[in-house]
Amino acid sequence: MDTSILEDLGLTNAEIKVYITLLELGASSAGKIIETSNLQNSVTHRALNTLIEKGIINYIMEGRRKVYQATNPENFFNFIDDKKKRFEQILPDLKKKQAFVKEKNQGTIFRGKRGINEMYNLILNAGSSAKSRGRSVEYNTFGGGTRVTHDVMGETWWKNLHARRLEKKIKCRQVFDESIRKFGNELNKLPKTNIKFLPSEYEQLQETVILSSNVGIAIFTENPYGILIEDKTVADGYRKYFELLWKRAKK
Repeated sequence: MDTSILEDLGLTNAEIKVYITLLELGASSAGKIIETSNLQNSVTHRALNTLIEKGIINYIMEGRRKVYQATNPENFFNFIDDKKKRFEQILPDLKKKQAFVKEKNQGTIFRGKRGINEMYNLILNAGSSAKSRGRSVEYNTFGGGTRVTHDVMGETWWKNLHARRLEKKIKCRQVFDESIRKFGNELNKLPKTNIKFLPSEYEQLQETVILSSNVGIAIFTENPYGILIEDKTVADGYRKYFELLWKRAKK
């Protein structure tokens, strides 16, 4: 099981080990948790205390002994909601600080799979923000191939990306190559989705994304990284190139 999402939610490795151990064991004493997780005594007790504070586990007293148990995994939604509410409290102050910056950086580099994920999220959020202001937006991409779809990020990640796009009601046109036609045909069944194909020779290790005033270039090498450019002039230039490819591509 991939537990990296629990790290993204702010849990430490020790907290994750303790939580998973409790899910597997059920109600257990600290000694049993230490024995099963192979964590040090002090590390285990620290993790137990912080997980209790986060509302992810609880305990009952059996005589003088505490017996711990994991709460329903769905309680993570409450944990996430609480983080969101706390962040919303400081968001206005963060925006005020951002407003003091006279010149906004137009290029940002993202590294690793998490960086790639963050870049795509920022692009979608920027598109959604532009759409909420009444602007017409469309998610356009070109490039990519079997390594991009299967080996690096995996099909599930791409499907989830499109689910987030559809939640934001953003339509797309994309140019794939024939090596991933099967996957492209699956996506074509989604609403607000239109994918065409170029010959397999067009397969690349990078994908270019254009949405609103943003251009994202994701390079899916062994150590993937991405470059996000926020510049309307640059975005319009890439959009012209996309339209040329779109005319050449086939259904």
